[in-house]
Amino acid sequence: MSPLRKKMIKDMKLRRFSQDTQRLYVYAVEDLAKFYNRSPDRISQEEVWEYLLHLQEERKLKWSSCNSMAAGINFFYKNTLRYPNTKFKIPKKKQTRKLPVIFSRSELDILFNATENLRDRLILITAYSAGLRISEVVALKPEHIESSRRLIRVEQGKGNKDRYTLLSDRLLKELKIYYKRYHPKEYLFYPQGGISRSLTKSRVHKIFTKVKEKAGFRRDGGIHALRHSFATHLLEDGVDLYSIKNFLGHSSISTTMIYLRLTDNRIKIIRSPFDISVSQSMEGHHGYDA
Repeated sequence: MSPLRKKMIKDMKLRRFSQDTQRLYVYAVEDLAKFYNRSPDRISQEEVWEYLLHLQEERKLKWSSCNSMAAGINFFYKNTLRYPNTKFKIPKKKQTRKLPVIFSRSELDILFNATENLRDRLILITAYSAGLRISEVVALKPEHIESSRRLIRVEQGKGNKDRYTLLSDRLLKELKIYYKRYHPKEYLFYPQGGISRSLTKSRVHKIFTKVKEKAGFRRDGGIHALRHSFATHLLEDGVDLYSIKNFLGHSSISTTMIYLRLTDNRIKIIRSPFDISVSQSMEGHHGYDA
């Protein structure tokens, strides 16, 4: 490992960056160096901009991916190389905002029943019933399940924050069966033949994709749709927005407020003007010949 990489990792650890962020930032600088076949401390800021343009125009990376790479390079130049005036940030283009995909409760039953084994079933049920991010699901340990309090402890979630979320009675019953069959030790969910290791996020994504295809669902939406469904269903059941914010681990209530646009409680009680006026005047006058 080069001295520059060691210093960068040390700088990130001092700032308590998550392991995922550390890996991403190191990869960004490593990829930049490979692109120019040169040590990153010998690459000019103008060349960095050319590289970022390459990611956008040639590799066709999404804005979020490009900006994550820019953030890693920005950190390296500003904190590791001590160039204070460095600022690499890709302007965000205007986008049409899509609403998150939400599964109905009946669709979720179909989805959970399409899993191949108990472990995969409980991974998906846990993600939905507790509103967890995929990174939080794979990081769960047996001691995080506080059955007596009906709570799940989420340690160092997004933003390095701890929180509690709900532990479903139905999930707890199935977890007891899971414990007897799988005997988890270090992590709640582990790969075959690796009881002391956690599942990778990519593996969980593959599990969800396979189950969704088996269930016959053709809609867009990855495993994060389970978290969206959790929040939306709570709101439909009358749970207050502030509690949902805390369960999800959102920093701001404005982030949670998007789910107000997804609930169908208000939609169910509002009638179309066509039903109220036009259709009434047309009853019995279809205008078709007998």
